[in-house]
Parts: sequence; C-alpha cells; structure tokens
Amino acid sequence: MKHFLKTLVQRGIISGVLLLGLTAVASSAGYPDKPITMIVAYGPGGGTDLIARLIAPYIEKYLGNEARIVVSNKAGAGGAIGFTEIAKAAPDGYTIGFLNTPNLISIPIERQANYAWRGFDLLGNLVDDPGAFTVSSASPFKDLKDLVAYAKANPGKVTVGTTGIGSDDHLAMLFFERAAGVKMTHVPYKGSAEVRTGLLTGQLVVGAINVGEALQYMQGGAAIRMVGQMSLKRTNLAPEVPTFAEQGFNMESASLRGLAAPKGLPADVREKLVKAVAQAAIDPAYLKQAAVLFAPVRYLAPDAYEKELLAGEKDLLELWKVAPWKE
Repeated sequence: MKHFLKTLVQRGIISGVLLLGLTAVASSAGYPDKPITMIVAYGPGGGTDLIARLIAPYIEKYLGNEARIVVSNKAGAGGAIGFTEIAKAAPDGYTIGFLNTPNLISIPIERQANYAWRGFDLLGNLVDDPGAFTVSSASPFKDLKDLVAYAKANPGKVTVGTTGIGSDDHLAMLFFERAAGVKMTHVPYKGSAEVRTGLLTGQLVVGAINVGEALQYMQGGAAIRMVGQMSLKRTNLAPEVPTFAEQGFNMESASLRGLAAPKGLPADVREKLVKAVAQAAIDPAYLKQAAVLFAPVRYLAPDAYEKELLAGEKDLLELWKVAPWKE
C-alpha cells in the first residue's frame, strides 16, 4: 500500500512538472495573448509619437495572434521618464518602447539616471532623423548668417526651443554656439510639437526641430521654415535646405529612434519581437506611409543598432570632458 501511494505521489509530481512545462510552452506559443504597451518618451504629435503610431499596426500584423499594441506617452525630463518606464517594466514582452539618441546616452552622462542603455533588449532601429534650425515664416532670418549676425549683436536674445536638456536639439545648439561664437538662450520643452507651438506663438526665435518633424509640421500648414539642416549631405527629404556645413559651420547632428524592451526577455519572445520589427520596417505599405510623414527611415538590426549606440556613447563621453552641457 505504501509503495502504491508513493508511486502515485511520484507520478503526480512528474505529471505536475510536465503540465507546468506544457503550460509554459503553450504560453510562449500564444504570445502575445494580451495588449502590448509601446512607450513613447515624448509628447503626442512629435516625430517619435507619429512613427510609433504608424509602425504599431505593422508589428501587430507580423506578431500574429491578434496582437494589439497600445501607444503610451510618458513625456518629461528629456526622455528619462519614458526610458525609465521601459527599463523597469517586467521583461515579459508586454512592454516595449522607443529609445531616442542622443538623450538615451547623454542623460546618464550628465546626471544620475534610473536606466542605462545597456539595460535594454534592443529590437531594432527605425529612424535616423537629421537635426535642423527652424524659424517662423515671418522671421527676418533667411539663413544661418542672418541668425549669427543678430545673435552677436544681441547676446542671449535668441531663444532656442528644444526637446530637453541633453537632447540632440540641445547638444546641436551648444555645438552651434561654439562654432559661431554666439550666446543663445535655451528653452526646453517636453516634445517637438510644443517647440512648434512656441515658434508659431512668437515665444521662440528658433526651434531646434529634426528635419522629418519640421516637414510634417510644414505639410500640416504650420507657418515655419528651415534655415539649415544638420545632415552631412542634404537629405532627399529637403534637398532645397542647405546644410550647416555648406553655410560655414562644420557640424552634424541626428536622432536615432529605435525599439527596445526591458533586459531579460525570454529568448523566443525576443526572437518574435525582433522578427516582427524587422518585417514591419520593410513592409511596402509602412514605407509608403512613412514617406508621407517625411520620416527618414533607417532600419538597423539589434547588433548594428548596438554598434551605433556604442559609437555615440564614445563621442558624447569625449564631448562631456571638454564641454559639459548640463544647465
């Protein structure tokens, strides 16, 4: 009798283990079986928000299982609030989000942060958007030469709106100040849509807005124009706008926007997400819509994306040593 009971207990334990194993497999095979939150570290209406809402249905398509992605804006602190939300989420595949450079890297350099870029599972980069200086259509400044002449005659009078301290826009402003020998006044906002509003209401003289975002706003009827773009060569998105280098200021600045998840995703879940992002990034319908939004698409697989982040970190650490940007 004892032997019989012992056998039953052993069989029960084995059956339980097998059942747990089968449940885990079934759960993994059924991913996703609930909505996925996609965090955007900036406000609604900005370039990252627009690309997030554009790409989400395509990622859903390639994930299958009737996947549903909900975009959640967590703006503030130059992106640190949103990046932290992603980093601290459970690594179960149900929280993903956008990482924006250089903010992702510059914030932990300048101050204590609750995340590090190595604390994410990278899923792939989607956008590489050059910086630009934008003014109101009514502005007297036709090019950077005009802007510099005014800034030199009126130190501190040129207000420059950016998406926060340590953002690509802010760093570009600091580079420009040094290159041009001028002093301007930094005005940080939560997102580029607010910078656009500042330009339109006359609160700002200059908006440091990425090319793709500026073109979106102009297409939407915003009375603004670019006086210079910070790409190495003129982007095909705005071939009529001269680069900073062409105007005598040898500088380059751009923002990568890619997707990531908290570190430690189950391998099979990570594989599904990486594959879905890669497929979505080359979907012809997505690319067509991205062109309408003037989004400078540049897909990078996780390994290539990591190399870009490593190179960016090296450059920013060197910059911090000679010209710290903290205000």
